[in-house]
Amino acid sequence: MNAPAVLGFANDQYHQYVINRPDYKAEYGHWQTLVLPAEFRINAIHSALLRTGKVLIIAGSGNNQRNFDAGTFKSLLWDPAQNTYKLIPTPADMFCGGHTALPDGRMLVAGGTRRYEALDGKVKKAAGTMRIRNENPDAARTLPKGTVFRAPNGRAYVSTGEVTVPAAVKTGSGATTVVKASEEHVFAEAVAEGKDSVLDSPAQYTIEGLTGAEARNLYGMADRMTLEKQDFQGIRAAFEFNPDTEMYEQVTDMAYARWYPTLTGLGDGRVVTVSGLDDTGQILSGNDNEIYDPKSKTWSKAPDRYFPTYPSIFLTSSGRLFYSGSNAGYGPADKGREPGLWDLTDNSFHPVPGLRDPQLTETSSSVLLPPAQAQKVMVLGGGGVGESPLSTARTDIADLTAAKPAFAPGPDLPAGGTRYLNSVIMPDDTVFTTGGSRDYRGKHRSDLLKAQTYHPDTNTFTTAAEPTVGRNYHSEALLLPDGRVAVLGSDPLFDDKANTVPGTFEQRIEIYSPPYLFHGDRPRVTGGPAAAKLGGTVRVGVPAPDGVATAKLIRPSSVTHATDVEQRSVALDVTARTADGVSLTLPANPNLLPPGWYMLFVTDAAGTPSAAHWIRVTP
Repeated sequence: MNAPAVLGFANDQYHQYVINRPDYKAEYGHWQTLVLPAEFRINAIHSALLRTGKVLIIAGSGNNQRNFDAGTFKSLLWDPAQNTYKLIPTPADMFCGGHTALPDGRMLVAGGTRRYEALDGKVKKAAGTMRIRNENPDAARTLPKGTVFRAPNGRAYVSTGEVTVPAAVKTGSGATTVVKASEEHVFAEAVAEGKDSVLDSPAQYTIEGLTGAEARNLYGMADRMTLEKQDFQGIRAAFEFNPDTEMYEQVTDMAYARWYPTLTGLGDGRVVTVSGLDDTGQILSGNDNEIYDPKSKTWSKAPDRYFPTYPSIFLTSSGRLFYSGSNAGYGPADKGREPGLWDLTDNSFHPVPGLRDPQLTETSSSVLLPPAQAQKVMVLGGGGVGESPLSTARTDIADLTAAKPAFAPGPDLPAGGTRYLNSVIMPDDTVFTTGGSRDYRGKHRSDLLKAQTYHPDTNTFTTAAEPTVGRNYHSEALLLPDGRVAVLGSDPLFDDKANTVPGTFEQRIEIYSPPYLFHGDRPRVTGGPAAAKLGGTVRVGVPAPDGVATAKLIRPSSVTHATDVEQRSVALDVTARTADGVSLTLPANPNLLPPGWYMLFVTDAAGTPSAAHWIRVTP
């Protein structure tokens, strides 16, 4: 009766023996699972590698409404080299915001969560967007949270946040004076529960507490008040995380609230910010893109362009931005899904055709293939819009150097249809891909315990050791300075195949050691400058300079929702060798090599890399 259990134990023991053999590790690599001490376990929604070598892990409320209601927002600083942890005071709910590294090594974090979603059937109070108009050209007006708006039928609705309505705009004079009302919006919900507060047609609302001219000049307008699903709502707040003080520092708010935005660094050090859900749960229309200037710590308007949420947008060597089509969620299926090159100088958009399964780009992965000089972007896997069960094994590659850029087919993903795949650029000029699930948020226990390595030079995948922890929604992977890969997070909808047991957030970290770490001695970097200029040459100390085959700068990852538009590997020219070092020349183009901190790796002829030496690239 015990034979099956004994057999299973024996098989597991033999499997452990095989995967721990040196020859197996040298061909496929090796995984280890890191279980954090209980007090440091958080839901890893966002992860970013800092110039200190530490990983900033942001949960915010961690997709947990109880945490949100309690105001419990968390971040964790993990030092992989020392395996130490530190909880970081987190001043706002950064859950599902956006983030990117700034030129000085600080991490810009913008947006997050103002209010959790309420699904169909769970909404108790009719609610909607209240547009507040001000016809007074002489004064703005701030209305506090809890302001009451009264509908024509007498029903009352209260605002869920503070809102400031600018003064109206007056033009002309005398008989030709024209006053154009200003407008700002706020989310409002009924005071009373139930269907009696539902309004299906546009109406004008009075504002309680106002009298005389002020009551005439200020009023609310709403198209509908419904009991339909209410989406997550974003915030305007922005912060810089300082890796020296290990604290968040608040900077100027964005003009628009954002939940699920993308932040992409530009060649001049500024950051363009697009998309997201606003503070009423509506997807931003595209005339609300912004640019952050880290010198003044302020925001300005960017050119208009609509994208679905968390779009994968890469800076190209021409200075244009390439939207690969990958995205992570909200927005209609027939709008903003076409890949293309966006020129911020004239706001032109040039479609890049040829992407197969274009209806399956949601939750896909995109990566700027190494070296960045090749200007090729790969799209891997993906699924249908919303809670679709569909997924694809498609990989396609766009060559952005072509006269007419277009996608060409790549090899199918070995595991078949895959959503939520994480892709990591490696120092041996390959791309490591891991995890994902076949169905939406791992439904029906569809997590894929598979990993593989893509080789751009041969356009093929090779098998890697299999992870033991499933990863789907809210998962991340990033390269560590020692050449390993850390994989974090996962937020399955259910924990069972029948989809009846609510899912549990995965708080274990897995670390993958690639085969090159089992190939014997590694090259070593024994010294080098802390900074280098674009187009300049730096001397780097290495004990065996003749063994250096390649050198590259890898920008550290800043990843959420399997979306990482910052990582890139830029090849350096080895221009001279001495008895104890090599000279390396950097490209001069800031759009190819944006200013900021990078990991410098040198590799030998077999592709075995050194550990990283941190270096700051300046104009």
